[in-house]
Amino acid sequence: MTYTGRFAPSPSGPLHAGSLVAALASWLDARANRGRWLLRIEDVDTPRTVPGAAETIMGQLEALGLRWDGDLIWQSQRGDAYQAAFDALAARGLVYGCGCPRREIADSALRGQAAPGADGERP
Repeated sequence: MTYTGRFAPSPSGPLHAGSLVAALASWLDARANRGRWLLRIEDVDTPRTVPGAAETIMGQLEALGLRWDGDLIWQSQRGDAYQAAFDALAARGLVYGCGCPRREIADSALRGQAAPGADGERP
């Protein structure tokens, strides 16, 4: 099996120092393991996507010598792959329905992090 590393920035603007460090670490890890390094643009949060930001990010990476292997992957174009994975899991009985809105899920995760008794409930 070939090692695969990846960097998946959101195109909401140019990369900041922390993102560049993460990209470099991922790239170095892939190269140290004689693997491949992929670039996947996380363009699914359309309200936060800035026109031209993906191209800026690619230019920043290339200017630093961080060249990805293979084709650029756009997250927004992967719906068919995700549906196929979901269908395979469903066929094996490994999915379950959940009608919870994202806010409720986030709130329940936060409650789980609170100290016992902090919300008035018994520990």
